[in-house]
Amino acid sequence: MITFGGNPINILGNKTEIGKKAVDFTAVKQDLTPFKFSDLPKDKIKVISVAPSIDTSTCSLQTIFFNQEASKLKDDVELITITVDLPFAQKRYCAAEGIENLTVVSDYQLHDFGMKYGFLIDGLKLLTRGVVVIDQNDDIQYVEYVSEVAHEPNYDAALEKIQSLI
Repeated sequence: MITFGGNPINILGNKTEIGKKAVDFTAVKQDLTPFKFSDLPKDKIKVISVAPSIDTSTCSLQTIFFNQEASKLKDDVELITITVDLPFAQKRYCAAEGIENLTVVSDYQLHDFGMKYGFLIDGLKLLTRGVVVIDQNDDIQYVEYVSEVAHEPNYDAALEKIQSLI
C-alpha cells in the first residue's frame, strides 16, 4: 500500500516488476521536444528516479542526490528524473540547483511513463515516488515504490543494484 500524507492512494497503470522488459515511453524535455526512452544509449544502465514535483523538498533532495551520483557513474549509467512538473519549472529548478549530470523530463502531457510503469496517482495525476533500475539489455533489475510519497527512496539499495550491474 502506498500513502500520501498518511492517506492511502490508488496507483494507475501497469505495475513495474523485476525481470520484465522495460517499455518505451515518451515524455517532454525542458525545450518542449519529445524524450523517448528508446533513444537512450543501449550500452548503459538506465536509472529512472520518479518524483511527484521537483518543487517540493523531498523531490529536490532526491534529484540533488541522484545528480551527484550521476557525476560519479556517467560512464556506465544514464540517469533520468521524471516528474509531472511543466518543463519550464524543471528548467528553472535545474538552473537554480546546478542539476546538470542527469536528464530531467516531464510526464505532464501524456502520463505515458506513469501509466506504462504504474506510477500515476489516481485523481492527483502526480507520479508516486520511486526508482527503477534497468540493465543494458533493457531488463528491469530493481524497482522501488516508496510506501509513503513524502519519504525519500532507499538510495543505498538502488546504488547497490546499480553497482552490481556495472
